[in-house]
Amino acid sequence: MHILIYSYNYHPEPIGIAPLMTELAEGLVKRSHQVRVVTGMPNYPQREIYDEYRGKWYVTEQINGVIIQRSYIRIKSKPNLLDRLLLELSFVFTSLPQAFKGGRPDVILLTVPPLFGTLPVTIFGWLYNCPVVLNVQDILPDAAVRIGLLKNKWMIRTLAALEKFAYRSAHTISVIADGFRENLVNKGVPVNKIVCIPNWVNVNFICPLPKQNNSWISSHQLDGKFVVLYSGNIALTQGLETVIEAAVCLRHIKEIVFVIVGESIALQRLQKYCLLNGAENVLLLPLQPREKLPEMLAASDVGLIVQKRNVISFNMPSKIPLLLASGRPIVGSVPATGTAAKAIQLSGGGIIVEPESPNAMAAAVHDLYANPTLGARLGKAGRQFAEENYSFDQALNRYEGLLSHIVANRKSPLGILPKLNSKKSVVDG
Repeated sequence: MHILIYSYNYHPEPIGIAPLMTELAEGLVKRSHQVRVVTGMPNYPQREIYDEYRGKWYVTEQINGVIIQRSYIRIKSKPNLLDRLLLELSFVFTSLPQAFKGGRPDVILLTVPPLFGTLPVTIFGWLYNCPVVLNVQDILPDAAVRIGLLKNKWMIRTLAALEKFAYRSAHTISVIADGFRENLVNKGVPVNKIVCIPNWVNVNFICPLPKQNNSWISSHQLDGKFVVLYSGNIALTQGLETVIEAAVCLRHIKEIVFVIVGESIALQRLQKYCLLNGAENVLLLPLQPREKLPEMLAASDVGLIVQKRNVISFNMPSKIPLLLASGRPIVGSVPATGTAAKAIQLSGGGIIVEPESPNAMAAAVHDLYANPTLGARLGKAGRQFAEENYSFDQALNRYEGLLSHIVANRKSPLGILPKLNSKKSVVDG
């Protein structure tokens, strides 16, 4: 197949959807498919275009067999609502010429967000009579409204109409959690138009490693410490102030250290909060190189998943498979009825506590600190679940099978799609 992946984020961006789409594209190439990626200039998480791409309108390169076509985007390091809108619109207009440069694909895979990416892809797909698969990573505008990022009623209505248009115009919609499926069905999307394929983790790259002789531990003076780790995106959906307050609750136990790894701008705000609360047992670190990820995860004794209480069925943290694969227990400070809680509970690899409750988080961490056997049992169960449900090979098989089916049966409804996974799991619901 000739596959076009339309994704705002891609390599060399280190976190979020970029590593996943990079692995998917390169995995499809290894299976002898032609893959072209239309993307923006790399900028995340610093929200600044990387030096080697700055000042350029278009860049085309080939990495590991994937043709990557990058286009200019308008981006600000501290965006307001207008800046965010102009960013998405800039990608709409600059990316479309790139899409036409590579000829007609057999199928297009579009990642959302950004939601406005639906516009150029729909135009391209219509002109080339090419089916579009919408890959939903976060549900907009639900997320922006729930966390208070979007309050303008006109903008909310506009995005809701665009969301409806995106679901209606796509041939197939792939979602990463069953909660997303329920959300879309409640909005009137036909259930036979939706397929659930969770995000994945390379279980060979991320695997349980001992804490002994770990250079990451020694380089950050964490020898002999019980490490509670949060690593990844620091956004309004998380509320990491809860983590800092939980650390304060446990600061009398000198062996326990909370480590928060994230983008530098967000860390500056958290540093002020640490000083305000006397959280001397919190270590703030910038995002680490990808090659250090296995050691960093192995340095932890507990991995944190943190969400605010109103994050229910529109966000699924991609770090859940990572933590499970690392063989470390999870403390999920997440809504009990949300997609994250369901995934953690189904895995058997973690503990769910009340969101935005420092005392509940501190109590769960203390239980794992005082009971190493419990942590080992949860970690082992999580690793087994990751191997069975979140491996990259499984996800690649499902995406390849889905795209192949669509190309071979372009006029057939998705309802006749063969079952992608024979055993009941988080994938099948």
